[in-house]
Amino acid sequence: MSSLETKKVLARGKKGHRFTNWSTTYSCSPELYFEPESTDEIRQILLIAKELHKRVRVVGSGYSPSDLACTPEYMMSLKKYKAVLEIDQEKQQVTMQAGLTLTELHTVLDIHGLGFPNLGAVSGISCAGVISTCVHGTGFNYGLLATHVSRLDIMTASGEIITCSRMHNEDIFRSVICGMGSVGVILSITWQCEKTFSLCLNKKSFYLNEMLEDLEAQLVSCDHFKFFWYPHTDKVVAEYASRTTRGHTPPQNSWFRDMLIGFYLLEFLYWLSIFIPALVPLISKLYYMIATSGSKERIDRSYKIMNFNCLFKQYVTEWCIPRNKVADVLRTLRDWTEKSGYKVHFPVEVRFVKADDFYLSPCYKTDSCFINIICYRPYNQFVAHDAYWRFYENLMDSVGGKPHWAKAHNLCAADMEKKYPMFNKYREVCQRLDPQGILRNSNVDCTIFGKT
Repeated sequence: MSSLETKKVLARGKKGHRFTNWSTTYSCSPELYFEPESTDEIRQILLIAKELHKRVRVVGSGYSPSDLACTPEYMMSLKKYKAVLEIDQEKQQVTMQAGLTLTELHTVLDIHGLGFPNLGAVSGISCAGVISTCVHGTGFNYGLLATHVSRLDIMTASGEIITCSRMHNEDIFRSVICGMGSVGVILSITWQCEKTFSLCLNKKSFYLNEMLEDLEAQLVSCDHFKFFWYPHTDKVVAEYASRTTRGHTPPQNSWFRDMLIGFYLLEFLYWLSIFIPALVPLISKLYYMIATSGSKERIDRSYKIMNFNCLFKQYVTEWCIPRNKVADVLRTLRDWTEKSGYKVHFPVEVRFVKADDFYLSPCYKTDSCFINIICYRPYNQFVAHDAYWRFYENLMDSVGGKPHWAKAHNLCAADMEKKYPMFNKYREVCQRLDPQGILRNSNVDCTIFGKT
């Protein structure tokens, strides 16, 4: 590339850009920030980075509550690289560029009578981010969202485009998924969808022990099962969602309930609890009562049932454990909150994911459960949570748990190597396609390659 062409490409990079993730817990100021609109632009950025010995980190929508996207060098957002390339009605597949968000894709799929088989809580995530970080929903017969990917096109750090699937370049395919963006830049994704469908959601409340003693039966009682434990109450709210052909129920939106009580009052009460910690158990009890009041059944389009509002800013961490360890872990966590006197925010979210075979999947060949804990940050205030996090992570680690790749944790490459049978195979693919480590950052250096 000539010096003139290099200058033109660098001139498209924005200086002074400040990246902050959704929860405002991590931020960085990249040297240059790019928003390419074409495949050629992406290739030019990578080639120049290689020539100038710079690193490039691809960023999605910024939902990861960690420094996974952060870099002091070049940052590349694919937010303008989001065309829908093909819709195959016969195969029920859609191919799109990687910057498209799930929210945008839902609109497209609706028009064509298609839908995702399973979803997580949030759809503002870019499709590349979904694939790269083990985003999941819930259901005993459903894996990570990435298990619905049929084909990927990626661009390596050298600008080469590689198509991969279970039939072609399978080792690359199994590395890119859950690969944290470090194998190659995901260009396009072919998703396996199904005909659009509705879900019937029902809610029930239980004591925690009651739920844990009957967990296996609960898990297989519907398509998508999960539950929320409300610390300091010993109660859970379980959600059961199954496919239905029944008509949709009337919208149940209420500004008073959803926003005034469910958002503004909750944020104010948690802010007050910074100064009066004894309020925290009372808040849990109050909002448990609210969660179990009102209508218990709702029928709507699938993605409207599966998604929910994550409320205001928060610290969050989530680990994946073998499914047969759930009861012991939750009882131990409950006992610790009672004996330690530590005030824990609600909810603890419990979801279930089927085994897969991706090299860095936390569910690698193991039916699993993801347990998510939270500490809200009312009005972006710092709230002490280190003791809670430390106990939780040590507990999860003790039963063979693995942290969610998108979320902050304290493990390094030596720890991860013990947890993932195909860890070295993943590193070999990374080294083969990106020997200079152009697509990495400090998070990947530490977690995967053991560099500090």
